[in-house]
Amino acid sequence: EVQLVESGGGLVQPGGSLRLSCAASGFTFSTAAMNWVRQAPGKGFEWVSVIDTSGSNPVHADSVKGRFRISRDNAKNTLFLQMDKLKPEDTAVYYCAKWAGYLEVWGQGTLVTVSS
Repeated sequence: EVQLVESGGGLVQPGGSLRLSCAASGFTFSTAAMNWVRQAPGKGFEWVSVIDTSGSNPVHADSVKGRFRISRDNAKNTLFLQMDKLKPEDTAVYYCAKWAGYLEVWGQGTLVTVSS
């Protein structure tokens, strides 16, 4: 069974940092491009970042560029999202998702709340 499990969310003050993790199982992680997607309260989904199979070509949405960094450890089947300089508007449930021409499999999400 393909499974993605996010962790690392929580409450953080504006300007703070968090590191999200996504543990993958049930498929060959190293052969799949991976994404982070978020959903703010009462809003639609927003794509955040994508990384290719090797981890060499991360791409980020303009809204997080320069503050967030996606990475992966293929030996540990884990995807990461380092989030720095967090803003209240970054408050959302963050999901990791496996790419297979579309966002094929999603995790259950982890909540990030940025508030003083």
